[in-house]
Amino acid sequence: MSQLKKTTIPKLRKIMTSGTPITMITCYDYSMAHIVEKAGLDIVLVGDSLGMTLLGYDSTLPVTMDDMVRHTQAVRRGAPTRFVIGDMPYMSYQPSDETAVRNAGRLMAETGCDAVKIEGGQEMAPRVEAMVAAGVPVMGHIGLMPQSSAALGGFRLQGKTASKAARIIEDARILEDVGCFAILVEMVPDRVCRILTEQSKIPVISLGSGPHAHGQLLIFHDLFGLYPNFTPTMARRYVDAGEVLLSGLLDYVREVQSGDFPGGENYFSITDEELVRVKKLLNPRLTRPLSVVSSKD
Repeated sequence: MSQLKKTTIPKLRKIMTSGTPITMITCYDYSMAHIVEKAGLDIVLVGDSLGMTLLGYDSTLPVTMDDMVRHTQAVRRGAPTRFVIGDMPYMSYQPSDETAVRNAGRLMAETGCDAVKIEGGQEMAPRVEAMVAAGVPVMGHIGLMPQSSAALGGFRLQGKTASKAARIIEDARILEDVGCFAILVEMVPDRVCRILTEQSKIPVISLGSGPHAHGQLLIFHDLFGLYPNFTPTMARRYVDAGEVLLSGLLDYVREVQSGDFPGGENYFSITDEELVRVKKLLNPRLTRPLSVVSSKD
């Protein structure tokens, strides 16, 4: 399908050291991933945010491993050469190292993704270490962590004070030390992210944390106006596809109700001779004549 070369961890590091920003997007199904593949973005995250954008939950917490496996499989098929990361959902890794390794292994084995992502800083270091030891590439996620949003005071900026900023920077260092191949930094002040990035030897990706990281992440639905509840401040809407789709649906309803759709090019016919044969084959005692069948039947 694509002539693009497979994106790998060494390739991501090469992009990082070249000074070219890494491009990353969150998407959830085959159709989205097919477009992302054609556009040639570097990383595709199958985020547990699908719980909100696709399934209509108020948070990411109800998302299951089965949800993540199914959607990551679809994205992998749609983006065969991109670096695909599967998000580890709530409580799929927090309880124990064994739980984390088992679920990460399942996600990798059943979907063909290239890596997994977990939320948490130094408290998750043992989980990262265990997964990396088992051969699973892990992206860390610090700053605003949606799975812990209640404990963090909601979906709000993290690291605004010196002590909290220092904690986030230390979290990044520890995650790098225990083997993360990259770190996602969400909703942290730009200059805090800059310090973190300058100290890091692995790719740092910003989600609402300013321009000084090694790359940027946005969510597909935010880019194109497809999530109706809100548009995050950190997002930039490039096309209002939601309005385009609504306009098309309204046109469809109008044309069906007026009889303009379907037109002759939208359906198939049968020859007069074959139609005569059909009528002869029908049992007239059991079947009404075709000529009297109405649209209400």
